[in-house]
Amino acid sequence: MCFDHDALPPDLPAWLGLPPIEGAAGAELLELESADGTRFSAALAEAAEPSGAAVVVLPDVRGLYPFYSVLAERLAHAGHHAIAIDYFGRTAGLGPRDEDFEWLDHVQATMPAQIQADASAAIAALRERTGHDGPVVTVGFCFGGSQSFLAAANHELDLAGVIGFYGGLNGERFGFPSPPDLADEMRGPILGLFGGEDPSIPVEAIENFDTVLDEAGVEHEIVVYPGAPHSFFDRKFEEFAAEADDAWTRMLGFLGGAVASPAG
Repeated sequence: MCFDHDALPPDLPAWLGLPPIEGAAGAELLELESADGTRFSAALAEAAEPSGAAVVVLPDVRGLYPFYSVLAERLAHAGHHAIAIDYFGRTAGLGPRDEDFEWLDHVQATMPAQIQADASAAIAALRERTGHDGPVVTVGFCFGGSQSFLAAANHELDLAGVIGFYGGLNGERFGFPSPPDLADEMRGPILGLFGGEDPSIPVEAIENFDTVLDEAGVEHEIVVYPGAPHSFFDRKFEEFAAEADDAWTRMLGFLGGAVASPAG
């Protein structure tokens, strides 16, 4: 798994000039319906003064738990409508998920096509609720980072780009395609953010992903933070505050730039 259940995303960068926020009071729990009739949970945070791309947040293996509702609110505070989804409506019913959630069997029962269908339903709900008719970007973490990369190959989602935080690059564990194997089908831009001391994602695998995206002509940026572990984007990891701040800056720059540089 990725973050501890009590983890929280880092505060927004100081250069934004925004006051810190606590909790996730601004994230509204929704019940959505996917294309196959599955009901699933999502948390929507609407930006008071929206600008740039809207965001679909793809959580780690435990689905919709507090970290991702708070992250949606952080993104909304920065001016981006955001909706975080839960993956497990088909096998575990509605969320959100608590620290006792037994995630492994549920993750193994998921399929990327189902996750992408749920993301599509979330995009439709976000547009309906907020009136947003502009670009949408996926932002995923760990398992969700892999799913974000895979979504770049689904052109029907019409994404303006994808971001993956320490997204796994080998899908064999769960019987999924590996993101590098789909590079020829992907549309950019893609932003990948990785820890240099993440034993689950060797630097050699990250470099290979960078290479195959180059060879496929996909617009992308791959960033490796030397010495940073998996899940460095956590307020509790004070020693990696500079890396988290840089990741925020890159992510927000990407979301703002997606308006001028849609996927194509």
